[in-house]
Amino acid sequence: MVLWEDIQPYLIYIQAALIIASAIFLERFVAWYLKRASRKKEWPPHVMNGLVLVFRLLIILGAVATLMRVGGIPPDWLIAYSALGGAAIGFASQHTLGNFIAGFFLFLVRPFKVNDYVRVDNVEGVVEEITFNYTKIRTQSNTVVFISNLKLLDQNITNYRHLSEKSRLYCYSMYLGFDHALPTQELEKVFDSVIERYSNELPRKPEYTMQGTTAFERRYVFYLYVKKAKDIFTIQPSFVREITEAWEKAKK
Repeated sequence: MVLWEDIQPYLIYIQAALIIASAIFLERFVAWYLKRASRKKEWPPHVMNGLVLVFRLLIILGAVATLMRVGGIPPDWLIAYSALGGAAIGFASQHTLGNFIAGFFLFLVRPFKVNDYVRVDNVEGVVEEITFNYTKIRTQSNTVVFISNLKLLDQNITNYRHLSEKSRLYCYSMYLGFDHALPTQELEKVFDSVIERYSNELPRKPEYTMQGTTAFERRYVFYLYVKKAKDIFTIQPSFVREITEAWEKAKK
């Protein structure tokens, strides 16, 4: 018969083994859950790997703290050194940590995804990559703009993804002004003639509406629908050019 007195000397080792086993099980479960969520929500690989690493570190720190407590190490020692190390790391990497938290928030809220066409402040283009520190946007001039995630949260973000469509489309809107040389009816006939040519090239017929008038011009907003966000780079300038040329020809 095994007595309590026989087990007691080994109790600390049993507790340590249970803590380590629990930490391993929790780490495996969290990694499995994050991989499952990553496949479901289509997270980029670096996002899933980053989240797994963060939670793995948290589990390890929790397990170490628990083992130290079981081993009889005073908690004041752990708290003191943790606070000192945390202050040093926080002071040295305040901006990086802020970007990391902002990036984590972006992944949860998901205002846009990779390959979406967006406008952030005065920058617009296709999202190429979203990391925990920066978001990379390729502009129409084929340059890549790096925007820190911390700054990104303070900006107005426009995502041109058309959510009401069953098939994924992007609806790009642009404003154009025209003087009063042509009557409104004649002007809109010019628009319709150009739009008719594009109706066969695009997944959905372009649309327009008058936004307002002044003493000098009539202001219209045009909507272009594309399947691939990068198509906006070529279709938008081509459409504007054809509208302008047709308008100038009609005035003559």
